[in-house]
Amino acid sequence: MNKKVFSHNSKINNLLDNILNALAPFLEEQDRNINELSAIGLALSAEQDIEAILEMILAQARRFTRADGGTIYLLNKPATELVFHVVESDSLQMKMGGRSGKPVSLPPVPLFTADNKKNLSNVSAYVANTGQTVNIPDVYQAKGFNFDGTKRFDASINYRSCSMLVMPMKDHEGDIIGVLQLINSLDNRTGKPVPFGEDIVQLASALASQAAVALTQQFLINELKELFESFIHAIATAIDKKSKYTGGHIQRVAELTMMIADKINAATDGPFKDVQLSRDQLNELRIAAWLHDTGKITTPEYVVDKSNKLETIFDRIELVKLRWELFRLKIKLDAEKEKNRILTTNGQQQPNAVSEIDARCEQALQTLDADLDFITQTNKGGEFMSDAALNRLQQLAQQTCLINGLPQIYLTEDELDNLSVRKGTLTDAERETINSHALATVEILSELPWPKKLANVPDIAGAHHEKLDGSGYPRGLKGDSINLQARIMAVADVFEALSASDRPYKKSMTLAQVNKVLGFMVRDNHVDADIVELLINSGIQKIYADRFLNPEQIQE
Repeated sequence: MNKKVFSHNSKINNLLDNILNALAPFLEEQDRNINELSAIGLALSAEQDIEAILEMILAQARRFTRADGGTIYLLNKPATELVFHVVESDSLQMKMGGRSGKPVSLPPVPLFTADNKKNLSNVSAYVANTGQTVNIPDVYQAKGFNFDGTKRFDASINYRSCSMLVMPMKDHEGDIIGVLQLINSLDNRTGKPVPFGEDIVQLASALASQAAVALTQQFLINELKELFESFIHAIATAIDKKSKYTGGHIQRVAELTMMIADKINAATDGPFKDVQLSRDQLNELRIAAWLHDTGKITTPEYVVDKSNKLETIFDRIELVKLRWELFRLKIKLDAEKEKNRILTTNGQQQPNAVSEIDARCEQALQTLDADLDFITQTNKGGEFMSDAALNRLQQLAQQTCLINGLPQIYLTEDELDNLSVRKGTLTDAERETINSHALATVEILSELPWPKKLANVPDIAGAHHEKLDGSGYPRGLKGDSINLQARIMAVADVFEALSASDRPYKKSMTLAQVNKVLGFMVRDNHVDADIVELLINSGIQKIYADRFLNPEQIQE
């Protein structure tokens, strides 16, 4: 090869090597920035805490731009103000908002003036209103913006704001959700403030856009969660409103359920020392507790509210009373007819006949009134019905009164069935209707596409009437087949029902009486003994009673 050509090629190679060596740090930095942006994107996507995301955004933006301080504003819901969320400065050792525990005391920045025009004098409001990035080498020399507040702030703390970079945070649809503001880019060598370079601006802009998308995603998730929670509470409210007697039942069961669950998690000894419900399990239990009576949507109101034995859409004791009034009139009319017959025919020969008729009439009316009083009292269902009372009802049902030549029965077959209920007010068929709400709860909730972390909600919610001995409903689950979450809610549901002071079909129980009943249920292997003991001895009962029970129920 020609020496001259070889020498020329060697020079070119040396030149290329020099160029590559000079570019290497820049290329390495760009590669590092790209990798860091990717890592930040993954971190932002994985994080669920809004405040943590905001802190991460500001920290990374400051690192990219070597900014001494910075601020993140977010638009309020009406989009009329920029609200401070995170404020940081290294040289001032300042950190407010985010997860710092120190709230931002600065007032929001209005986006509009008093006459409803866009606020373009404040730099952050300008960026939010226009969507344009503002890069200011020195705020003290800047034109078009009002930095009087910044200067006063600087003077009060002996600080010097110099370079400032303010950029919009736009979501995936291009809508502005906030503003990122960075102050004083510091030179690597001198540590002095320098203007934000254009390459830095592009990196920060990419980060701001990436962060805005992550924030929007989390906002949407949170809004869906809030909507879901509101929907759950709306369902619970609608179910409680179905009955004028059980309003607040679902809320009380839900609160007591979570009080028990929290105590179980806090236990350091005893049967629950090694038990720890995860955050997801607690959330699953809470939602199940709020939805445990969903099946009552299918239960007729008159069954849910049945305060007396003859009650349907109205209390049929009024029909019985009306019938009795006809019987009274019939007895009186028959007596008057008989007296009239005697007086018009042979009254002179039977002077005592009229008095005897009046006595028989009065006796018949007294018997009739006594029977009605007995039926009225039986209709209330407050006490266990004895065999004697049941026999008396059956005898009354067989009696008739002849009205207009037709026999009128004292009690219909359906009235007899309802009045013959031994305890409470519900017939077997009505009780089955009530009990079916648990199965309906499972069926209704199973139709929903529950996410993996909430997959057990239908089963937990539907198992609150199961009993450990297998005699519960709707599935007759037994022993360990009833999970801990369902056992907790079962105890909470029983305790609320026993202690409730708003039930028309029973008197309010004192705590001592409630605990006695719970003891019987433990003995009969209906509810979990360890959970009942925890409820009684951990202080939960006292907290619940002070909030929801009448004072006379709490007294020893």
